[in-house]
Amino acid sequence: MKLKPGNSSSHDEVSIFSSTLQIQGNIITKGNIRIDGKIRGDIKADGIITIGPHGYIEGNISAKNVTIGGKVLGSVTSTEKLVLEDKSQLKGDLTAKILVVEEGAIFIGKSDMNFQAETKIESAKP
Repeated sequence: MKLKPGNSSSHDEVSIFSSTLQIQGNIITKGNIRIDGKIRGDIKADGIITIGPHGYIEGNISAKNVTIGGKVLGSVTSTEKLVLEDKSQLKGDLTAKILVVEEGAIFIGKSDMNFQAETKIESAKP
């Protein structure tokens, strides 16, 4: 199916959670999400998750790309790129193919840069 001009696929759409919003529960989306509010629960997106400078997350995050500008207490898994912006705080383990940590970011946890979610390792045959 071809999209007409002006239409967008669900992966191009962005769901925005403003700074006045507080949620307790898990969030799952096929698109992109920006969070400036407070969420207690896990967040999973097929696209991009952006935590704004006032965003606060208590839970695990999983997405293709993740940018953190606020505070996250929980594990973060990014199948592509994870960015910790200059005033961000991440207290939890992270897994990503690409990790960018800006000067001033705080990270307390373990990192795994050998992410192989889509790669199968075959053993050598004798």
